[in-house]
Amino acid sequence: MKSKSLFSGLIFVIIMAIGLLGTFSAYSTSNFLETFTIAVITFIIALIVSSAIKIADPWDKAVILRLGKFKALKGPGLFFIVPIIDNIPYWIDTRVITTSFKAEKTLTKDTVPVDVDAVLFWKVMDPQKAALEVADYLSAISWASQTALRDVIGKTMLSDMLEGRDKISATLQNIIDERTEPWGIHVNSVEVKDVLIPPALENAMSMQAQAERERQARVILGDSERQVAEKFGEAALTYTNNPVALHLRAMNMLYEGLKENSTIVIVPSSAVETMQLGSMAGITALTMGIGQEKKDKENAAVLQENTNVLKGDETVSQSEL
Repeated sequence: MKSKSLFSGLIFVIIMAIGLLGTFSAYSTSNFLETFTIAVITFIIALIVSSAIKIADPWDKAVILRLGKFKALKGPGLFFIVPIIDNIPYWIDTRVITTSFKAEKTLTKDTVPVDVDAVLFWKVMDPQKAALEVADYLSAISWASQTALRDVIGKTMLSDMLEGRDKISATLQNIIDERTEPWGIHVNSVEVKDVLIPPALENAMSMQAQAERERQARVILGDSERQVAEKFGEAALTYTNNPVALHLRAMNMLYEGLKENSTIVIVPSSAVETMQLGSMAGITALTMGIGQEKKDKENAAVLQENTNVLKGDETVSQSEL
């Protein structure tokens, strides 16, 4: 039950102060009995008036019972009741309320124990039903949510639960809303926060996911090799119909190999005749020419480094002098 507001206490103090000031100004202190009687009457009047004044917050609804029967809903703002005859057993909060609930060690449809945490967003739409149709609507909606969550978990596979949380949330919302509708409560939404599974099963699922990724990688690699083979087949058909292109491509491949890797390349004679690269003497001359060119470049680089060293030594000597 909500406590009296400060406004009611202020009214009580004002009435008592006015009554006492009027009593002491009208009667002398010799008339003690009359003064005491008026003070008591003033106290009773102040108590009745302050008890009749009630103030409800913007989100509150006061359920008023008169002699044990439902009278009305009051609020928000200032309103009055009849003291002693009227009673306010409930102040109903009409705002959206959040309730956290969970289901621990609940078996799924494929007999896997899981811990599920969820949050319920609900609102009292009919304060009269919430006060009269159920003893404690806060506890009732909490227990209804937990039992509904356990029912849904028992009918759902673990894979569906991990992948389809939105579907589970919608199912829970419909079930809980159906149960709480007779109490004047509407469920806005249900959000599944977390689904905890045993550590051993979590490791097994991680290994399964890793194996699945490796399988997909191998499939992609095999498909890539197939595509490359198809392209090589198309290129072979092109070179078959165009010997000049094959000759130029072979010369380019040989030049790049000699330039980047080594000055000695072993080429089978059959490959030379097939690619029409000319005689072995020509290939040898080309190899030697490229090798000599690389040696000249290396010698020039070494000579340049020696020149830089000599210049550095001369600079040091001059500075010492």
